[in-house]
Amino acid sequence: MTAEYKVDGAIAVITLNNPPVNGLGLATRRAIVDALDKAQADAAVKAIVITGAGKAFSGGADINEFGKEEAMREPNLNSVINALDNCSKPTVAAIHSVCMGGGLELALGCNYRVAAPGTLVALPEVKLGLLPGAGGTQRLPRVLGVETALNMIVSGDSVKSEMLGAIPGQKLFDKLAASPDSLMDEAKALAQQVAEARPLPRVRDLPCKHPEGDAYFQFARNMVKGMAKNYPAPARCVDAVEAATRKKFDDGMALEREAFVELMWTAESRALRHLFMAERAASKIADVPGDTPLRDIKSVGVIGAGTMGGGISMNFLNAGVPVTILETKQEALDRGVATIKKNYEAQVKKGKLKQEKYEERMALLSTTLAYEDLKNADLIIEAVFEEIGVKEAVFTQLDAVAKPGAILASNTSTLDVDKIASFTKRPQDVVGMHFFSPANVMKLLEVVRGKATGKDVLATVMKLAKKIKKTAVVSGVCDGFIGNRMIEQYSRQAGFLLDEGATPQQVDKAIEKFGFAMGPFRMGDLAGNDIGWAIRKRRAVEQPDMKYSATADKLCELGRFGQKTGAGWYDYQAGKRDAIPSDLVNKMIEEHRKALGITPRKISDEEIVQRLVFALVNEGAHILEDGIAGKSGDIDMVYLTGYGFPIWRGGPMHYAGEVGLFNVVQAMQRFARNPNDDAKFWQPAPLLAKLAAEGKQFS
Repeated sequence: MTAEYKVDGAIAVITLNNPPVNGLGLATRRAIVDALDKAQADAAVKAIVITGAGKAFSGGADINEFGKEEAMREPNLNSVINALDNCSKPTVAAIHSVCMGGGLELALGCNYRVAAPGTLVALPEVKLGLLPGAGGTQRLPRVLGVETALNMIVSGDSVKSEMLGAIPGQKLFDKLAASPDSLMDEAKALAQQVAEARPLPRVRDLPCKHPEGDAYFQFARNMVKGMAKNYPAPARCVDAVEAATRKKFDDGMALEREAFVELMWTAESRALRHLFMAERAASKIADVPGDTPLRDIKSVGVIGAGTMGGGISMNFLNAGVPVTILETKQEALDRGVATIKKNYEAQVKKGKLKQEKYEERMALLSTTLAYEDLKNADLIIEAVFEEIGVKEAVFTQLDAVAKPGAILASNTSTLDVDKIASFTKRPQDVVGMHFFSPANVMKLLEVVRGKATGKDVLATVMKLAKKIKKTAVVSGVCDGFIGNRMIEQYSRQAGFLLDEGATPQQVDKAIEKFGFAMGPFRMGDLAGNDIGWAIRKRRAVEQPDMKYSATADKLCELGRFGQKTGAGWYDYQAGKRDAIPSDLVNKMIEEHRKALGITPRKISDEEIVQRLVFALVNEGAHILEDGIAGKSGDIDMVYLTGYGFPIWRGGPMHYAGEVGLFNVVQAMQRFARNPNDDAKFWQPAPLLAKLAAEGKQFS
């Protein structure tokens, strides 16, 4: 049952019941219309109250219908709201908890609205590259005023009912209930009070004007253009709200619908809708049931007080979880704690953190030089030097002191988690938790599942990731896991481009114009070029047939490790992060090119972008084949949240589908003919070749 119908005296109550957020799927829409018909046919019913069961009035569209025919089948949401508009008896929306998207549009179709305190109200469609498609742009300005409504629509952010109810002259809520518990009684009382009221008030009949419309909407367009240049939806939201102030209601509705359909077909909206679904799907693991018992994590130990250890610790302190940091030397502990304090104090200074919150978090932090002090921790995460011998020493000691049932996690970014687990007598308790730097800021957490990792350990870590506000993606065990295994191929291509005639700044500018937050050479300087150097030295032993450009090694031999040494691919001035092109580096690249006997050629930005991005795609296809990632959306989430891939392009695997896998394969075949590239790598992964031949996509 997706909507329940009951009669209480002279009041009919329609309760949406489609967990978890009462999404307005086809069955629910039909049930609402049927219930309205039943209420109107019953002479004993004088008024109607509509509410939602559970923890939401309605969160809007049913995500299970995204991209499916059911979303448009009648009665669609516009038809449901038309039924409310034309209802012969008063309708009262009893709003609570969550009232968003189509749920808010549904409420705006009612004659009256009562809201419980604490209700989150929003029209978040812009976050999916859309605008409200069932009258939100036409009705919300009529009840909240043009400026408040447009701000909500363009941002998509939620606002609490108390804040909206306090706006002078607002007509969104006819009443704010005293408490969530009294909402239904107060809504029914209002329904009784207005039972005989005629004519019935309708939001569509309210006036909608702005006293300085021309100037205001021009200002709004300028703001949107500057803040959302890669997204068409915010500008179309401005158009639709402006139409509400200048056109008849039905004409404004027609413009809104036209804009909605237009946006639905944009690449940006497809990318954002893919992101929305992929983020939710990432938390679901095929062979780990949703009801898997979880381990209780009440305290955390972190080994290492460096940049990563400190950042990891802050995540748990922010979530109210006590943390004990272990180091080998007191000076290192003191430096680590000082950095944590500095980070928090900067937030306090900017007004982003209250002083008392800062003090609460620091009170949860303790330090030690002894492994014995971690014996009661429920989760212990090591963040030490990326070398297998160092990891062995740490996990051997952890195995000796950690209590039974404690989860032992490694923050390794490339090393074999199964090998690390073998250093213990409890491999089922060992898991990879690969945080990204800065760990207190970056959203991504790669959760690396070893062959022996317990399902309860995996489920616990995935749940914990949500608590510390991370997007967790599960990876199998391989060199580099998902993200770094793919970035290796991306970086190799960047090196080959230098060999063939490009400069670091040209490569960076091309990929940044495409939308990456940072190009490969600026990224290397930020992370530390010596890190990649160490990995290449290890791989030279393990994978001697892997081909690299020697430019990165030559750079490191000059001691140019990046921002931390004031020189890398670029030059840096003390105290600044501006990347200044280096004549020394460009000369070094030219000399290396001559030594190889390569005549430099002009390389287009298009070729740069294709070689870098399609390298990610091909390796991603191998990762799917190998079972390292469970689904292509997981790979996209890794790159969108951890590697600066442009969100409006949806991640490398989704973007490849937008380009067309046939076209990707054709480009790869061209690259394979390049004598200075790695022809073996550019053989399409079997999965990629198969999907391209079948005209399919990864998802």
